[in-house]
Amino acid sequence: MCAARRPDHEAGNAALELVILGPALLFLIGLVIAFGRTSTAQNAVSDAAEDAARQASLQLDPADAVAAARASAQAALAQDGLHCGPRITVDVNGSGELPGFQAPVGQPAVVSATVTCVVSLSSIIVPGLPGSDTLTATVTSPLDPYRAR
Repeated sequence: MCAARRPDHEAGNAALELVILGPALLFLIGLVIAFGRTSTAQNAVSDAAEDAARQASLQLDPADAVAAARASAQAALAQDGLHCGPRITVDVNGSGELPGFQAPVGQPAVVSATVTCVVSLSSIIVPGLPGSDTLTATVTSPLDPYRAR
């Protein structure tokens, strides 16, 4: 007995299927990579905003809070290996009944840090994918109500 042979009218179908399905599979792989990169970058931006808010809440005056928040956010993003380039912004806003650091001792107040980072996606060659994505995260941290401000 010999092995079963495919009929001649099916010869070359495997190559045709590969030509049709190959680009679709590459497109899907590119989308998965882009989604993974964006998801990882969003987590890094959220962590940087959390660090920035915490560092800002430990300072005694608004100028020191802004400087500490910016330095902390940039260090956190660098540690995570996320390169925002020159387009990273860190905004610190105080709120409460009176703006954050001006609240009297004993009155609750908070400080918020917003980190915005533009992440490049240009190294992923997927048709229709934007060249960059802007990621933003805001975190609020309480100020100690019983410390001198």
